[in-house]
Amino acid sequence: MIDFGDFPPDLREGVRALAQDMAAHGTRRDDPARAVMGMLGDRWTALILQVLVIGQWRHAELKRALSRLSVEQTISQRVLTLKLRALERDGFVARHTTADVPPRVSYCLTDLGRELAREGRGLIDWVNARAADIATARQHFDSRASD
Repeated sequence: MIDFGDFPPDLREGVRALAQDMAAHGTRRDDPARAVMGMLGDRWTALILQVLVIGQWRHAELKRALSRLSVEQTISQRVLTLKLRALERDGFVARHTTADVPPRVSYCLTDLGRELAREGRGLIDWVNARAADIATARQHFDSRASD
């Protein structure tokens, strides 16, 4: 058991409850709570999910759409493949392959992936609705930091 006695008394119970919640859902790097949140915070995953909400995409079409929509540099084929594999591994993306020669591969969201994308869109909408407040806070912080 973790000792929280060195925390201020008014914070102890909150830290204890947080530690119990974390222990119940995993604290290892590859546990879903950490891994999925980390994935959503990377450069590409949230955008990939939002594009896949639109429908089923072939790899090259998805790469082209991401490159046009992103203010980041163009996503490489390797990075896109790695992101799609990680999303597929966690059950968010389904990979479809045809029997054609050569095979045609496409990707779409699973039900779980659509749910995650919807939650992600909610967070994006929340941030967008508070963009002015965030900008004000940044300006206030930056003006204090330069003093």
